[in-house]
Amino acid sequence: MSIDEHAPAALLDEASEALEELAGVLADDQSLEDVLQQLAESAARVIPEAENVGVTVLTPDGPITAAATDHEVVSVDADQYAAGDGPCLEATRLRKPVRVSVHEGRERWPDFAIAAERAGVRAYLSVPIVLAEEDVLGALNIYSSDEHAFDPFDEALLRLFVTAASAAITAFRRYERSRSLVEHLQRALVSRGDIDQAKGVLMGAYGISADEAFARLVTESQQHNTKLREVARNLLASVRRP
Repeated sequence: MSIDEHAPAALLDEASEALEELAGVLADDQSLEDVLQQLAESAARVIPEAENVGVTVLTPDGPITAAATDHEVVSVDADQYAAGDGPCLEATRLRKPVRVSVHEGRERWPDFAIAAERAGVRAYLSVPIVLAEEDVLGALNIYSSDEHAFDPFDEALLRLFVTAASAAITAFRRYERSRSLVEHLQRALVSRGDIDQAKGVLMGAYGISADEAFARLVTESQQHNTKLREVARNLLASVRRP
């Protein structure tokens, strides 16, 4: 990329705008998949030479391409995952950017390089997505058919972009966890209310203590392999039934 064609200040402005759009997606309460798709599309704007962009996410079952600007990216990434090595996997493993041309790729990852060349990819730049908890989410990967597409300035710019994006994703994941906890507590409170009411029904019907009523509910739950809250709800439903 010629810096004369795309002044650094202009590219930084572009990155700033892209991050604002990403923040907008987060504020709209979208899914993580939506956030990562926006990240891929934003990166394509930030790096002018990027023809295709994808986001690799590490999962317990192995790496997957969670977002992409073109279906070709998914195919190239799949070949990389099958080979077990390549720029994005090395970036996540070493926690640092990997920028290589097709020539270097042939020496480092021959199986992946052959598959990438077959798809017309001749230069790649992968930057790890490291969250605030030091957890590696995956990598942001950009591809080009131009062997000389990416330079140190592109790498530095993408590192800044991913660092800011990582902070946003970290905040998003914390919010998701907090929301999940609140929903869990709400369900627990509702369940507790049903169980207390069911205990009251048994106490009134059989003249037993609260502990004895609870023990009956537990026994019913174990005998029928049914959750305690369901046993309580079934009992309350039978009492309310005309």
